Amino acid sequence: MKNRFSVFVLLAALLGNTVMAQSGKPTSTIVSKNTIAVLDGDSKETIIKKAARVVPTANQYAALKNEFIAFIHYGPNSFTKMEWGNGKEDPKIFDLKELHTDQWCEAMKAAGIKMVIITVKHHDGFVLWQSRYTKHGIMSTNFKDGKGDILKELTASCKKYGLKVGVYLSPADLYQMESTEGLYGNESKYTTRTIPRAIPGRPFTNKTTFTVEADDYNEYFMNQLFELLTEYGPIHEVWFDGAHPKHKGDQRYTYLLWKKIIRKLAPDAVVFGKEDIRWCGNEAGATRETEFNVIPYQEDPNKLNSFSDLTNIDLGSRKELYKGKFLHYQPAETNTSIREGWFYRDETSQKVRSGDDVFDIYERAVGGNSIFLLNIPPNREGKFSDPDVASLKEAGKRITDTYRRNLLAGATGPAALLDNSALTFKTLTGNNPEVVITAKAPVTINRFLIQEAITTQGERVEKHALDAWIDGAWKEVAAATNIGYKRILRFPEVKASKFRLRILESRDVPAIANISAHYYSTRPPQLQFSRTKDGLVTIEPLQQNFEWNPHGENALKNLNTGYKIFYTLDGSEPSASSTAYTAPFKMTPGKIKAVAVDKGVAGTIASYEFGILKDAWKIVEAGSTEEKHKAEFAIDSDKKTFFRSKPDAAAQFVVIDLGKETNLKAFAYTPQKSNGEGMMERGVVKISPDGQNWTTLENFEFGNLINDPVIRTHTFKAPGKARYVRIEATKIAGDSKVLSIAELDFFE
Repeated sequence: MKNRFSVFVLLAALLGNTVMAQSGKPTSTIVSKNTIAVLDGDSKETIIKKAARVVPTANQYAALKNEFIAFIHYGPNSFTKMEWGNGKEDPKIFDLKELHTDQWCEAMKAAGIKMVIITVKHHDGFVLWQSRYTKHGIMSTNFKDGKGDILKELTASCKKYGLKVGVYLSPADLYQMESTEGLYGNESKYTTRTIPRAIPGRPFTNKTTFTVEADDYNEYFMNQLFELLTEYGPIHEVWFDGAHPKHKGDQRYTYLLWKKIIRKLAPDAVVFGKEDIRWCGNEAGATRETEFNVIPYQEDPNKLNSFSDLTNIDLGSRKELYKGKFLHYQPAETNTSIREGWFYRDETSQKVRSGDDVFDIYERAVGGNSIFLLNIPPNREGKFSDPDVASLKEAGKRITDTYRRNLLAGATGPAALLDNSALTFKTLTGNNPEVVITAKAPVTINRFLIQEAITTQGERVEKHALDAWIDGAWKEVAAATNIGYKRILRFPEVKASKFRLRILESRDVPAIANISAHYYSTRPPQLQFSRTKDGLVTIEPLQQNFEWNPHGENALKNLNTGYKIFYTLDGSEPSASSTAYTAPFKMTPGKIKAVAVDKGVAGTIASYEFGILKDAWKIVEAGSTEEKHKAEFAIDSDKKTFFRSKPDAAAQFVVIDLGKETNLKAFAYTPQKSNGEGMMERGVVKISPDGQNWTTLENFEFGNLINDPVIRTHTFKAPGKARYVRIEATKIAGDSKVLSIAELDFFE
């Protein structure tokens, strides 16, 4: 019966008929489509009904089902340590000796990744395959005597490990701009041309041709597309970056022609950056609380040649839909890098995301109605580095351990919700639509997964809540906004045998396709402390030191729900019998210790000594200061901001008024961590009662700051009384020309 129902739903959608749910009653008379026009006379109610019938194409749905995919940025930048090249690089700078694409694929497979997209041409114009149409690429390097083909080796490894392949082909091309024979922006005429252009001695097996009106650069670009889409196996995504390091001439892109070639040669592919898949709006792994994939357009997106980046926090709410002339289904890819940067630089200064962070982004992205695209840049030895592999495998293990088992297997409830199929569905009718699932026995869960029947019914739910039957009553354990392809609810663990999904707001009759429950093995998180200038202390899970495009999320806090924090201020070891931390509290200078406890298990004890309160402190003077990194940032009690001087200032110092005379016994220096610039390796502390007459209290020295930029404390041999303190750098690590300070603290 289930299979017959699934076939009916799919046939109905394909034929454009009114789709019926299990009740047998029509849910709408609006035909489901990928794009639906908004007419001048449409009421707000009609617009919302139409939005509820916008559905993904088969290719878009397949892309959503991939869930977790990979990016690989590789090229000259991997050797120059640059993020963007200039197009003038000698190809031989790509000094690759070995290539280990099997190792890449083994690590990606272990992470649960289903597809890999490789930058076959980044903005510098260097190509990673044996193209007929340029010599600026792998064919002009020493790798395999110029015969190497990275894309060819990767596609073979992907086939071996069961991974799909996508290609990133940059429309921007600095080599074609900068070369004297470059085609980009050369003001050539649009004439009738044949794609692919025939090259003597390099015939194509695929005999398809396209007659197009194009200039030189668009012809070049389409010739490259033809090579990629016909000679490297099935391509499942073509990734177009909208970034442009520079422009030349009046160069325009004939995307509608590119699309024609892609649709013909790669019928299963989605196109990123165009009408198929959109950018999430950041490169940090940040996710929206509400990510609707049905969004408004002012023009028919299927006919657009150029697409803008969509970065607003609200893209698909009702008020946004009312503004549109077309409603279009367009999933987001949540993209970021496992390393600080898109290309590999080194094993020391370039930090790697933890398995905690990768798993947290996975749950937020995939469980928030988007696709997770994680970049893993190979190193100069042609491998993924060990820390990257370890993080991938740790995240993959957590995904598998958490989601391989459905704790509602064998439960009682609507069959369409428990059959692990996103094609069958149950409509929830009535003024208060809800569904109850009863497990065979009480189960302990902290993850709840919900999917809508988006292939035929579209996205409908706007707000929902989950209840558990506890102690003879329903208790709400989680709530969120939309669902779409997938919503993962995360909450402190509960044990129950009955669970109730309530739909609080929706755009049409809710059509729920799949429900499952899971358990993530939480653990007591490590802790960190922060204090405001006026003494308000916060204790929370430790945030990873990953400063590149920070997403603002605390992975340990997100993942390890249900823990409790206990602390002491008297120097004793904290335990579950110590004071419970429930909210920020006032604390004078002194030492704090804290521990997180989860299910009776205590984590690692964290401790920190806070210095003198800074509520009365002022910056009196600085040798120099950058406008965006003011001297005040050195004493604002926020380690994320930092003071930085201007280059080559006559003296690198700051002078602080402590507000009153203080007996100083030590000071602490927190270096900024966004880069290795301006670390204060040596210096001198001077003190004054009036800010005019100065005496030297002591010289200091801190070592290995660039590789280990943690807080450094210097204790004075003898305390000194002062109201004014001058910290002056006498040597900056790495011979940097600026001084940077994230925070200064003093102790009495």
